[in-house]
Amino acid sequence: MPELPEVETVRRTLRDRVVGRRIESVRVRERRLRVPVEPDFDRRLTGATILDLRRVGKYLLFDLDDGAVWLVHLGMTGCLATTAAGLERHNHVAVDLSGGTTMVYNDPRRFGLMRVVRGPAPELAAIGVDPLSPEFSPESLRGMARDRRRPIKNLLMDQRCIAGLGNIYASEILFRAGVRPGRRAGGLRRFEFAAVHDATRVVLEEAIRLGGSSISDYRDGEGRSGYFQMHFNVYDRAGEPCRRCDARIRARVLSGRSTFYCPRCQG
Repeated sequence: MPELPEVETVRRTLRDRVVGRRIESVRVRERRLRVPVEPDFDRRLTGATILDLRRVGKYLLFDLDDGAVWLVHLGMTGCLATTAAGLERHNHVAVDLSGGTTMVYNDPRRFGLMRVVRGPAPELAAIGVDPLSPEFSPESLRGMARDRRRPIKNLLMDQRCIAGLGNIYASEILFRAGVRPGRRAGGLRRFEFAAVHDATRVVLEEAIRLGGSSISDYRDGEGRSGYFQMHFNVYDRAGEPCRRCDARIRARVLSGRSTFYCPRCQG
């Protein structure tokens, strides 16, 4: 599933191409997404001008000049990109903009979501702090973990606490911080919270710079693959040597998710 770096990369690559453009027409080929596309979706978008493109956690928000917001979640395999091509297999929605630009939503597994909302969106009601915002600090992270017995990796992936992190980046962040993923969140020391905080910023910013991670279907807003997967230290590298110390990367399951770590660097 695209995580924060992938969604942020899509936002950055689309923003200059779509902001200020009028939505001329909308073609819905397949409405059966995770939440079915509403019958009046095309009518509610057509004629509006895109004023801005924001990100909240893993959601993209297109601010429209009529006060509405076009909300998009890419799900597990969704891709939203500009293209001049016509509708092809798995291209479920096409949005034609003034100036000849077309955005196409492609989603083989159809786990994504898109709808037009006015006022607060229920999907965003319980979204936690953005890890790239000033509100995310070692102190705020420590406050989230207070009295929590669950693993620190699970805390990082809890969208109600921190918005946008998933399995890939939680694993990479904890390696960079030198913290084992199964450690009880409430048991970390102050310097470890600082290390996790700093590693979060470093890993996310590096991933965004490299265009995100393309493991299966992910592409940015211009249809290009990301390259951060070539720099994974632990994720999906069980049995391979650690790039730092040569110990073998291990895997375990935490809350039903595969977790990767170095037993020496994250001792």
